[in-house]
Amino acid sequence: MSGGTVAEPVRDPGLQPERTRLAWRRTTLSGTVAAVLGMKAALHGGVSAAGTVACALCFALWLAFLLLAHRRIRALASTAEPAALAPRHATATALLTVALAVCAAALVF
Repeated sequence: MSGGTVAEPVRDPGLQPERTRLAWRRTTLSGTVAAVLGMKAALHGGVSAAGTVACALCFALWLAFLLLAHRRIRALASTAEPAALAPRHATATALLTVALAVCAAALVF
């Protein structure tokens, strides 16, 4: 054994950043479809005040999720080794997803 330093192997991310970027795109697309279908279901029987408020809330939540996802997609596409997702952004994304699910359930029932 020699007393010299051992060089750290260079990390080869392969296609992982691209797969992650594509996953974010699929998630935003499925969220868009779900939001549109939920709004359509809420307004199908006629326009009501509660339906309009629920649709507006659903749209606002979807828009916030879309902005966070787009920010992450840009970060993944900008460098070969993107920074980790910030905990506050991960928390916000998870909370928005849950809120959208609750909103969608309220629109359907």
